[in-house]
Amino acid sequence: MISKSTLSNKFKAPGDFWGGLASMLVALPTAVAFGVTVYSAISPQYAVFGALAGILGAAALGLIAPTFGGTDRLISAPCAPAAAVLSAFAIELVKQGVTPSSIVLLLTVLGILTGLIQMFIGFLGLGRMIKYIPYTVVSGYLSGVGLIIIGSQIPGFVGVSPNTVWWKAALSPEIWDLRSLAVGVATVLVALLAPKLTKAVPSTILGIVAGVLVYFGLASSDATMMTLAGNKLVLGTLGASGAGYVGTITGRWSEIGELKLTQIARLFGSALTLAALLSIDTLKTCVVIDQMTRTRHEPNRELFAQGLANIVSSAIGGIPGAGTMGATMVNLSSGAQTRVSGIVEGVLVLVAALLLNTFIAWIPIATLAGILIVIGLRMIDTKPLRFLESRATVFDFAVVAVVIAVALTVGLIAASAAGVAMSILLFVREQVGGSVVRHKTFVNQRSSTWYRPEAEMRLLAQKGDQAIIFELQGSLFFGTTYELYAALEPEIKTRDYILLDLRRVQSVDITAAHMLNQVRDMLRERGVPLLMSNVREQLPNGRNLLAFFKQTGLIDASDAVRVFPTIEAAIEWIEDRLIGDIAQPANEEVPLNLQEMDLFQGRKDATIADLEGRMKQRTVKAGEPIYSIGDQERELYLIRRGAARIMAPISGSRQLHHIATFGRGDFFGGLAFLDDRARSDNAIAHTDIDLYVLSLEQFNQLAEDHKRLAFLLITAISRTLAHRLRQAVGERTLLHV
Repeated sequence: MISKSTLSNKFKAPGDFWGGLASMLVALPTAVAFGVTVYSAISPQYAVFGALAGILGAAALGLIAPTFGGTDRLISAPCAPAAAVLSAFAIELVKQGVTPSSIVLLLTVLGILTGLIQMFIGFLGLGRMIKYIPYTVVSGYLSGVGLIIIGSQIPGFVGVSPNTVWWKAALSPEIWDLRSLAVGVATVLVALLAPKLTKAVPSTILGIVAGVLVYFGLASSDATMMTLAGNKLVLGTLGASGAGYVGTITGRWSEIGELKLTQIARLFGSALTLAALLSIDTLKTCVVIDQMTRTRHEPNRELFAQGLANIVSSAIGGIPGAGTMGATMVNLSSGAQTRVSGIVEGVLVLVAALLLNTFIAWIPIATLAGILIVIGLRMIDTKPLRFLESRATVFDFAVVAVVIAVALTVGLIAASAAGVAMSILLFVREQVGGSVVRHKTFVNQRSSTWYRPEAEMRLLAQKGDQAIIFELQGSLFFGTTYELYAALEPEIKTRDYILLDLRRVQSVDITAAHMLNQVRDMLRERGVPLLMSNVREQLPNGRNLLAFFKQTGLIDASDAVRVFPTIEAAIEWIEDRLIGDIAQPANEEVPLNLQEMDLFQGRKDATIADLEGRMKQRTVKAGEPIYSIGDQERELYLIRRGAARIMAPISGSRQLHHIATFGRGDFFGGLAFLDDRARSDNAIAHTDIDLYVLSLEQFNQLAEDHKRLAFLLITAISRTLAHRLRQAVGERTLLHV
């Protein structure tokens, strides 16, 4: 529940008041027009009741939706999608011979069901799913609805019977009422041209005023136009108050109680369609508000509130609606700040309906038809015409065109289904058009995070093309399976190691998994394992990829498929086998003496002894830190036994990432040793490790007695660091190709 104190605290006068007033001036006439459109489809005699239904709908939606919703500045009112669907529903029932009173009853139940479905969608948290409807479908749908509205208003625009088919009315000028045509043309021209002249008054209001003025100008020479009784050119008395209205609603609810479940069940399909369309209309408007005000709406809460408002509106005899773009934009531009402006709009609708009852009765039907024609024209999305300028987007235009065509010839439900189906085909086409192989490289072009001696690097450079790495991306599904297999097939027959990195893979389907099973079996016949890295347990689509591969039989208890946590770990495994140096347990390694290390081979024993005397020997247990980020010690570490892992933050993140591993005979810590700056990474013992530690202070003392040794040591450190840097730059360049 929303407390009064909460609403009062959020009220930002005068912006909310003026916004509510301006949006009421836009929402009320269009609500009346929509109501007339729906109920005149039942029978011309029901047009007046339609005007009342539009007013009641605008009031109920204006009061309920912002009270329980959470989107500031959103105005909810009867809208074009509701008018289009309800009109089509009413016309179909008329064709079936259903009585007018029964149609009104079914319209009420349809509105209530629509609200219940919207509330259910919001309760289940499915509101966020609506944003995934493709733009092409929404564009085609809106344009289709716009054309449907225009067609439905042509009879009223030219002054013929509402039961006349629109194209017959348009092509039969001999049956036109020229008085109605003059009023309608004046309304349309002013509504279209007014925004170019002034923005102070909404163009909808100016269009209505223009239509009324033209009507009374013609009435000055035609006495029949000055009476309400029997005048088919105007709305007539609304009958907005009194026992008659209460009796009508009470009687309707009594009749609803007599409906059978089978009758209500038949309405479910139409209610589901209407709920989806109204939800889309509302959330589309909310997204525009977010973009213009840098806010973020709560889609599920908003759908719940809209559903509740539509239930109340239908229950009291109004028509359902949604968050409307036109009235909302007027509300926003008029200075509204909070959702209280929507409540103000709802209150002012009731006030206006009571005070302006007589004026509304004299609004010409052609004027309302003209306003709806203008709204229909503005709903037509012309941006997709640009899709014809490029062959790459012609298919996108085809989706829009098909949605419009199906909407006009079959219906809105079929149009939405056809658009979504074609969009799926478009998605498949885009996925197939892009390559799932992001990079194809050899191991001698890449390296693991394990830094190896130069002799081993030369050996890897010679034998590295025996192992190939495929970095995959996107979706591995039936549309891209053949392309991937075509890339793998030539390598299956010649390479000793094939590594598939799945870090950038978004999804995998059963067809792709079956193909990988075939690749595994082909490699197993040669005694070669299939290697995979970054097989994640949480893909963007929520699937556990590791569990999926186990379920499909790709990964089993055998060694036919080896899975590594990272691509670097997989490359390290391959490197070990290419150089024939399978990792030896750290506790079985023999600690190196100083003269056995590459840096000091060929030095005199006395010199080595002097150097060793200036070094500390240190042992660190596995998992313990050797040094940490920010440490000020200037020390060089030489590994006698074991391995050390270097961990560093990336891109300002506090999370540490593994960037290098150093093993027996290697050294690390050279950067801080050379540039006299604090440590920028952490060094952690990967296994139990024995170290020689040379401090900068001891090195400076050594340099005074053994200048050549100090020079050679600095040169060796610099050469090794330069080699590592060159290798890193080469790999970075390769990854950006």
